[in-house]
Amino acid sequence: MRALLIEDDEDLGEIIRSALAREGNTVDWVKDGQAAISALSSENFDVAILDLGLPKISGLEVLRTVRNQGNSIPILILTAHEAIEERVKGLDMGADDYMVKPFDLDELSARIRAMRRRDSGRANPIILYKGIQLDPAAHAVEFEDQSFSLPRREFALLQKLLENPGKALSREQLTQSIYSWDEDVDSNALEVHIHNLRKKFGNDMIRTIRGVGYMVEKDES
Repeated sequence: MRALLIEDDEDLGEIIRSALAREGNTVDWVKDGQAAISALSSENFDVAILDLGLPKISGLEVLRTVRNQGNSIPILILTAHEAIEERVKGLDMGADDYMVKPFDLDELSARIRAMRRRDSGRANPIILYKGIQLDPAAHAVEFEDQSFSLPRREFALLQKLLENPGKALSREQLTQSIYSWDEDVDSNALEVHIHNLRKKFGNDMIRTIRGVGYMVEKDES
């Protein structure tokens, strides 16, 4: 999962970023509302964690702008304990969930997984696809009664594909989902990850869509 963290508090931001990264997520971090709008307008993220008390442009204005642009990314807002009115406004303006500071990091991760699950139209927390069972919470994959310990990027890439069966995803979308801004990306890095997944789960599982990218077929079983 690739998350955009929008938080101006250096200490809290580092705690959240580190916690999400330890769970295998790719996290990009901006510290003001103007940078948040720019990032959300130009790149693909799976979720956003949005503090409402931001410099330059407020978190509520960021939320308003993003939704007016037609961006449906799941957004979790962070608010102060006493800011009930802001929480209500945020939810009414299109936020998907909220947490009140201070909060538990495990709960934050669980709420983010729930938002992503709803965004994918799934009720089951386990992703099932043609014999594959992928558990985002446990970072575990099983296939034909065999357990696989996938590297972080392979896991994120597999999850992205399985959450979008029947949909061709571009190389840019997939690359952005597994690499953050500050990571160097080799020109053939995505193809290497795709190759490794095909070796584990079958050459026919991931289709190459020429001129577009990659996809997995819909599971009709």
